[in-house]
Amino acid sequence: MKVYYKATYTYKFIRMFFQEFENIISTLGNVIMYGIELVKGLKNKPTTLKELMVQCARFGISSLPITLSIVGMTSVIVAMQVAGEMVKQGAGNYVGMLVAILMVREEAAIMAGFAIISMIGSSLASEIATMKVTEQIDAIRVLKVNPIHYLFTPRVFAGVLMMPLVVIISSLVGIIGGAIASNVVSGLSYKAYFDSVWFGLKMHDLQVCIIKSFAFGLVISLISCSCGMEARNGAKGVGQATTKAVVWSFVAIVIVDLIFAAACFY
Repeated sequence: MKVYYKATYTYKFIRMFFQEFENIISTLGNVIMYGIELVKGLKNKPTTLKELMVQCARFGISSLPITLSIVGMTSVIVAMQVAGEMVKQGAGNYVGMLVAILMVREEAAIMAGFAIISMIGSSLASEIATMKVTEQIDAIRVLKVNPIHYLFTPRVFAGVLMMPLVVIISSLVGIIGGAIASNVVSGLSYKAYFDSVWFGLKMHDLQVCIIKSFAFGLVISLISCSCGMEARNGAKGVGQATTKAVVWSFVAIVIVDLIFAAACFY
């Protein structure tokens, strides 16, 4: 009877649910543990300025082309969808405000986060996971160097420092892309568009965007490094760690974005 029960879809579904729940708790625990250890090691200056600059260039400059492409196309699509109809209804003066608020509050940060996770987060996870399965992490420990301090610190700090810059540039590109699309689709003048942006966008929106960007950078870099550090079982483990880092980073930034939206705008 037990054999037949385990063969049912109900049993398999329940087992899968509990396995995923256990995976969530395990990942969250590892991220918190590594984060605490990272903070404890800051007093010892665990990284150099050169290494930090290398990671900043990797996190910020390398991700800009794909990030700007995604955000720019998103703003063009939004403007193409709404500009024509709003101008027909006599609401053309609100197009720039709508696009700007959408870009600054949500789209720029989320799309930039997705692009950075896909490019940089997966790279961080696979890099550290490869070091783990090839026993390079053990070699670092033999040299009496804490691998969390040595590997995590420049990467996490680069994420925290560069993410706001990427999001600000992405927001600017998104607003400009919306202006061009609105002008082409509906004939809305650039002056009317940017006047709407000026009057509709508040300093509060910019402040929340920047603070949220810091949180996104911290979450993406810390989760990616933590998942890489937990890699096991050779090349297969590297692939699993990279996939895990990407998936949980996506989930994490959406949850963080929901928290900021609920706390700051409602």
